[in-house]
Amino acid sequence: MQLVVFACLASVAVAAPQQFGQQDRQILPEYRPIAILRDNRLDYGDGNFNYEFETENGIVTNAVGAPGSNGQSNIQGSFRFPLPDGTIAVVTYVADEGGYRAESPLIPTPHPLPAHAIEQIRFTEELRRQGATWDEQGRRLTR
Repeated sequence: MQLVVFACLASVAVAAPQQFGQQDRQILPEYRPIAILRDNRLDYGDGNFNYEFETENGIVTNAVGAPGSNGQSNIQGSFRFPLPDGTIAVVTYVADEGGYRAESPLIPTPHPLPAHAIEQIRFTEELRRQGATWDEQGRRLTR
């Protein structure tokens, strides 16, 4: 019985709200409410819609949507927000039958392939056109 009482008291102590000290306040950023400057929404009820949203701290987003051919919503839009260095990040996107495609200078892209790799790919494609096949380990099966 004493063990059960001790376990209950320990559970209450662990679950109690924690008080943060001054050192914790220095680590956690100060948050304050951000005013909404613009919030325009139109929904036509037939799958067509558009919205625009802007906050006082520089966040802006907008989107236009229409019904897609496969029952999905086709959406085109953009969003932008300030970066810590003061520049503005901008992302534009399309979401439709082809999936979600975003464009921005901030989105990493692969480095271009070196010339020798492009030549190897071209050579392999030529062999495939001639009927060559390979196994799972990359060994050529046909000539």
